[in-house]
Amino acid sequence: MLKIRLSRGGSKKRPYYHIVIADAAAPRDGKFIAKVGAYNPMLGKDNEARVTLKVEAIADWLKKGAQPTDRVARFLAKEGLVKWEHGNNPQKGTPGKKAQERAAERAQREQDRLDAEAAAKEEAAAAAAAPVEEPAAVEDVAAEEAPASEESTEA
Repeated sequence: MLKIRLSRGGSKKRPYYHIVIADAAAPRDGKFIAKVGAYNPMLGKDNEARVTLKVEAIADWLKKGAQPTDRVARFLAKEGLVKWEHGNNPQKGTPGKKAQERAAERAQREQDRLDAEAAAKEEAAAAAAAPVEEPAAVEDVAAEEAPASEESTEA
């Protein structure tokens, strides 16, 4: 597979790129088939010499099946050779299947914990209200037992 890509040149902190046709398996700055342009990022964006392209040669390579990289496709789109759309792959940042499963388990554990806390609060509220009623019930039972014992003594 052929790629139209950048090959870095220039010295340290002074980049200069050649736009080359290369095999996809070749290293970035390694063996290439043809030079079809240049890119000098040190020049201003409005400078005409920032990007130079051999348009006819690039068009021929595109017909032969060469695929431009993203950065080169931007340059070629300005010349009208290829269509390039701004934007990234929206699916790239989504978590994998295992990570989604772990997140679902974590959310379930958190929901169970919140449900248990709510149930504990309800029980505590019921327990706080119930002891007030229980002593009255104990006194009623004691009061009922007392007349019954009196009745048994009378008989």
